[in-house]
Amino acid sequence: MRGCSVARSRAQSPFAFSSFLFMLILLDQDGVLADFEHAFLEAWRLQYPDIAPVSYQDRKSFYILQDYPPELRDKAEALYTAPGFIRNVPPVAGAVEAFNELLALGMDVRICTSPLSQFENCVAEKYLWVEKHLGREATNRLILTKDKTLVRGDILIDDKPNISGAMRPRWKHILYDAPYNRERKDLPRMTWQNWRNVLAGELYRSDE
Repeated sequence: MRGCSVARSRAQSPFAFSSFLFMLILLDQDGVLADFEHAFLEAWRLQYPDIAPVSYQDRKSFYILQDYPPELRDKAEALYTAPGFIRNVPPVAGAVEAFNELLALGMDVRICTSPLSQFENCVAEKYLWVEKHLGREATNRLILTKDKTLVRGDILIDDKPNISGAMRPRWKHILYDAPYNRERKDLPRMTWQNWRNVLAGELYRSDE
């Protein structure tokens, strides 16, 4: 269906397109749909009230453990690998609405996420999170992989600044903006506050 045009008036669509391409859009889960960072900070303050966490704005590394001194890393890891943590992470503001809007626009949206190496709780809870916030049907759109370069798509929206693997990616990487990925200046970036403008530009470029 690539190249299929769908007629919409400017009043009907927030993209303000007269036509646009069907696209396969891959969305990362943690950091893009699920607000891992702020859930972690809340859990830290509850569990370790006498130890200051690294604030979100001071985060420098995509891997959260690397922002903590060695003596605190076990404490940090224990929080996000605990039963119930992944399941109970709140959605990123605007993410659920954007997911549903992309589907309504006719996009094929998939959730492409990498499970933690400590997968015992993580894998099932990723499914439970999707069911809770996006609905049971959306669990059929969930792709779990440690190598996202093996997954085909037109666009990958991900907060990880550098993604590599066994294959040359077929998707275009759009960074979901976060303090720990701002050293990348060569990639388009977005949030759920400006996603319509960013993706509209990508869709138009694909139609050229």
